[in-house]
Amino acid sequence: MKLMTSSRRAIIKELLMEKPFLSLRELEESFPDVSSMTLRRDIEYFEKKGDAIKVRGGARSMKFIAASVEDSFHHRMNENPTAKERIAAKAVGLIEPGRSVFIDSGTTASKLADMMPDERHAITTTGPNIALELIKKTQPIVNLVGGMVNRDNVSISGNQALKFLEDINIDLAFIVPSGVSVKDGFTCGNYSECELKRLVVGKARRVIVLIDHSKMNRCLPYTFAEFDRVQVIVTDEYLPEDISAKAIASGVDVIVAR
Repeated sequence: MKLMTSSRRAIIKELLMEKPFLSLRELEESFPDVSSMTLRRDIEYFEKKGDAIKVRGGARSMKFIAASVEDSFHHRMNENPTAKERIAAKAVGLIEPGRSVFIDSGTTASKLADMMPDERHAITTTGPNIALELIKKTQPIVNLVGGMVNRDNVSISGNQALKFLEDINIDLAFIVPSGVSVKDGFTCGNYSECELKRLVVGKARRVIVLIDHSKMNRCLPYTFAEFDRVQVIVTDEYLPEDISAKAIASGVDVIVAR
């Protein structure tokens, strides 16, 4: 017997609470009496409600996309402040006027925004707090991407953010990972943010990673870049031997802000 729309959607809602990805084929098998077009409308229904993001071949559950295993932004603000200031001060010297610059979210990135000279740049950021810091200056053009706000990271990500960034040319990208290891590369703890960082890394002419010593040999669930996609690492202490060897082998310039 064919289920009513409300009953079918209640089942789909339960599946989205249990699984990070729900394929259209799986839905077709679960509801053989329902057309693919109707099931696609069901996915669009849950996207409008904020329970899912429509992707090729199905939907991603927002429950799993929004989940983060990282410490809160406010907690991280008080971690290694001197190291982050040294990293930001060194990174500022890598910026040339008139460039299209992307600045990631994160506490180190907020230090960079504060220290940036008041010069003509086109700056795109995923951090609302970073945008507010940048508009205190008179010269930069500041773009803040739209999308879902992650409370833990004070960052914006999601489908709207990805679509916005697809139309932006990026010369320099300052990326702040939550961990780095030889085996897993540069990682973060939020899937949606990982997708965004991966897109930026793929678009940027030059990728500059800002990372302090506390994140060395730390692995979080999602890898957004391998070493060969990065041009520069700015850090506060000499890299561990294994990471240093991997960086050298991948042609990455390492700048130690001591």
